[in-house]
Amino acid sequence: MPNPLHQRILQHLQSSVYRPQKPRLLAHELQLTEEGRYPAFRQALRELMDNGRVTLGASGSIMLPTQRVGRDEVMGVYQHNRRGFGFVVPTDPASHEDLFIPEGQNGGAITGDTVRARITSRGNRDGKALFSGRVVDILKRTSRRFAGTLVRRAGQWLVLPDGNNFTRPILLPDGPGKAQRPNLKVVAEITDDTDPDLPRGVLLEVLGAEGQKDVDLKSVIVQFNLPAEFPDEVIEQASTAAERLNLAHAADAPARYDLSDQMICTIDPDDAKDYDDAISLRRLDNGNWELGVHIADVAHYVPEGEPLDMEARLRGNSVYFPGHVIPMLPEILSNGVCSLQEAVPRLCKSVFVTFNQAARPLSSKYANTLIRSARRLRYREAQAIIDGEKTIPHPDGDRKLSDYDPKVVELLHQMNELALRLQARRQEDGQLVLELPEIELVLDEQGQVVGTRAEDTSFTHTLIEMFMVEANEAVARLLDSLQVPFLRRVHPQPDLDDAARLRQFVHVAGYVLPKTLDRKALQVLLKQLRGKPESFAINLAVLKSLTRAEYSPKVEGHYALASQHYCHFTSPIRRYADLTIHRLLEKYLAMREKGGGGKRKTKLEDVPSFDELAALGKQLSFTERRGDDAERELRKVKVLTLLQKQVGAQFSGVITGITQFGVFVQLREYLIDGLIRYENLLDDWWDVDEKSGVIRGQRSGTVIGIGDVCQAMIVRVDVARRELDLSIVELSKSRRPAAATTHTAKSAKKDKGPRRSQRQSSPTAPKKRAPRGVKKKKR
Repeated sequence: MPNPLHQRILQHLQSSVYRPQKPRLLAHELQLTEEGRYPAFRQALRELMDNGRVTLGASGSIMLPTQRVGRDEVMGVYQHNRRGFGFVVPTDPASHEDLFIPEGQNGGAITGDTVRARITSRGNRDGKALFSGRVVDILKRTSRRFAGTLVRRAGQWLVLPDGNNFTRPILLPDGPGKAQRPNLKVVAEITDDTDPDLPRGVLLEVLGAEGQKDVDLKSVIVQFNLPAEFPDEVIEQASTAAERLNLAHAADAPARYDLSDQMICTIDPDDAKDYDDAISLRRLDNGNWELGVHIADVAHYVPEGEPLDMEARLRGNSVYFPGHVIPMLPEILSNGVCSLQEAVPRLCKSVFVTFNQAARPLSSKYANTLIRSARRLRYREAQAIIDGEKTIPHPDGDRKLSDYDPKVVELLHQMNELALRLQARRQEDGQLVLELPEIELVLDEQGQVVGTRAEDTSFTHTLIEMFMVEANEAVARLLDSLQVPFLRRVHPQPDLDDAARLRQFVHVAGYVLPKTLDRKALQVLLKQLRGKPESFAINLAVLKSLTRAEYSPKVEGHYALASQHYCHFTSPIRRYADLTIHRLLEKYLAMREKGGGGKRKTKLEDVPSFDELAALGKQLSFTERRGDDAERELRKVKVLTLLQKQVGAQFSGVITGITQFGVFVQLREYLIDGLIRYENLLDDWWDVDEKSGVIRGQRSGTVIGIGDVCQAMIVRVDVARRELDLSIVELSKSRRPAAATTHTAKSAKKDKGPRRSQRQSSPTAPKKRAPRGVKKKKR
């Protein structure tokens, strides 16, 4: 009979959130440190080690045996891409490369599953090994709970899961109960998946009818296995930390620089509640600038290894939905004692960077501080003050410029001047800035979309981003000089194949990129595109060519920011990666207080190892992607719910993708992609050239390419499957015939035989997310 304690330990070690720990901390994570339980844990661990099922890794940490199960196999966590393919991220911290899983080779795995995959092909490019494979076994499901629609078919009750991640119906042998009816949104748990086509399950929860308030939100939370309420012990610890606020000020004051009498302000969105950064700025006598970036000292309230910390690490980051937030920390901290609210004392970690008149950093200082924000400003409000507007927008009613302290007005003008110089300097260094439209969804009281509005583009957004980037770089330079591993925000340069595809696409659009692609060439291209009709399509193509940024201790730099050393430091309220940086900075400040921070090189002690950080970085990159995907999913659900009432309506759109099975169009008003299948694309046979991003009608000679503008009509909406089918009503812009074409697809009206390449795919394939080296402001 299996030993339950063995199973509990192994299950925890196989989870996607586990990083190698020493036995004592592992026992703490499993809540086995109490007297009487720890000896049994040690005995079970010893037995597992004797059987070769666990091993000692770096620094005596407990881990699974090397996850390369065999020469041709890898064990890890599966991550699915909506375009059909996926990756297996090895759970072995020593493995740094992910295994590519082509479409149709995932063996039914979904994102977060622990799987065993077999390598099926190997390659090499530029000295880098490239592997692809297929999933041969699902070792552990990330979740057996799925949200979906309750239906009754052929006398059987089924749950049809939402989304495209798990699409098999779940049979409810015992039924849903007498009080339930078809078409309700529910949560089901799989209890028996021996039949891969029709797993069996039980009904756990009824979310409500489609369209009811927050039903779509609850469904997405279940779909992405996002964390729910905080455990009681975490809430209790957060409350205790909040109650100690005043005592902490008094006890900690001698070790902190008191900046409470200095002019410091915050600038955030209108609806923000967790203010984690504040700014000060002064002009020095020699004409240089000293920028102060003051970040909430979250580490002061979140002791490492305690329940509050373990929960924050498990969540990884806050998740921001339209009208709702799942916070990384309990709100009593995130919106309370850690939030840099106006006119109240707050503990911070501050970075002071001195710039010359060309806005190049000369030196940096770091300190534990006590601040008192003089003013809580909003982006539009701050921009109006800088612009000298007579009427200043404010949530409580419009204000006059004379209502503001002249010192606040002067500070904003100085911030604007420095930010403009920083922007010019960073552009000179090669930083990439893409121009892609963004919208805000307008929701009614029931949480349903009733319209959209363009996202605020005030320069004050850029101003704050510039200051945050400079603070992040300053801390990364410090930690690099200390020669300690730390979680960097890395963004590798574009893959050669991606660069080649981008070059071809840009050439078809009438522009030129050099054979050796660098940031300067991309900057020139993006500048040429400003104000042009094809600007959106090419900016989107550039975005898709870029590798996604991630967390890793590897020294790779940040390509899009043209930064050699970069980390995330400025948002510890909502990102666990930033919290790890704060703790390293605290160790440095403590060492400096003891006299070890002078010119003499001194290494920080008791810091995480490279392997531990590599494992943590993979987990945090996963939770970040999960949160971003969940946010996009809910936005899509809300927009599709609105559009299902508008079948037959027409919208302006832009061609964003060419595939074997149809053309993707993004509706400009809602920034959502829909699919025009070839049978709905005019009355023609189509030659498809995916490489060039164009199709050509054999009969009419019409050429349609990525970036073309059209009028699209809504044909079909399936909210549960996240599908939007469109048809073209009118082409506003079309290319001249292309010379090279490959693959043929036909209109259904003309097709008398079998069509080629009729693969099914989600018609709402998302664009790749921009690598964010800068702070993402809360909505």
